Amino acid sequence: MDPLHPTRVLVTGGAGFLGSHLCERLVREGNDVICVDNFYTGSKSNIEPLLTASNFEFIRHDITFPLYLEIDQIYNLACPASPPRYQHDPIQTTKTSVHGAINMLGLAKRVNACILQASTSEVYGDPTIHPQTEDYWGNVNPIGLRSCYDEGKRCAETLFFDYHRQVDLSIKVARIFNTYGPRMDSDDGRVVSNFIVQALRGETITIYGNGSQTRSFCFVDDLVDGLIRLMNSPKEITGPINLGNPGEFTMLALAEVILELTQSRSTIEHRPLPSDDPTRRRPDISMAGKHLDWEPHVQLRQGLERTIAYFEKVLTKETR
Repeated sequence: MDPLHPTRVLVTGGAGFLGSHLCERLVREGNDVICVDNFYTGSKSNIEPLLTASNFEFIRHDITFPLYLEIDQIYNLACPASPPRYQHDPIQTTKTSVHGAINMLGLAKRVNACILQASTSEVYGDPTIHPQTEDYWGNVNPIGLRSCYDEGKRCAETLFFDYHRQVDLSIKVARIFNTYGPRMDSDDGRVVSNFIVQALRGETITIYGNGSQTRSFCFVDDLVDGLIRLMNSPKEITGPINLGNPGEFTMLALAEVILELTQSRSTIEHRPLPSDDPTRRRPDISMAGKHLDWEPHVQLRQGLERTIAYFEKVLTKETR
């Protein structure tokens, strides 16, 4: 980056868990960062330390409506990512993925910016191949409770590649697997935050199903590094590219590690498995290694320790 002409970067959903970490890294690296968020799931507290930075600007805006700015790069992260949040208003979730993509792609076309779509491993649905490679088309229920998110993200990918083919727009598509770390919401319904908060409060840890279903967990710092590497890769590297940690853990194993690290006396309770919940999930990250020279470095226990320390502070403030 030219220090005399810093890159002007727009991050939609920039006040969210992942977006705030991305903004922080981009600001630290000297970019001029514009963070856009409507606070549906994002939080002002996530970006509060950045508000005094001379190279950071915040705009409260819903990307289902057009936005007119002069920028060089767009990271399109806006969309609720946890099942309870995106199922709360499924129509708005689909609108955010589809109308939001159309508006951001239109902006990128107008100013000739490179645009990155934060897609998701959910495009694979309940996969019939394992691990998941980028050439797998997925096994998705188009009319289920999770479809607003799964199909919304799939449609957004379609739009990105149509813009690329039709108007030669510079695009990047990242398929993000489960990411965790500080600034997750304590009540967002995702498994890592659920287990940690329940363990710290001494509540029963709820596992859906028998606990044998698997996920792969990537620490947020590793994921942000992958996004930045993808954005700044050669134009011909469009993706989709899987970004995630290939370490695979059952829900039961995750709960046991968290119980150990928190020294909690919580017990485990099994509940019925939600509709369309994937049974196995693990990324093949060969393409990320080949094209981005990227791989995650933070091991699960190390990342969980940092995440637990964050939630300990959050819960302490709540009890004051």
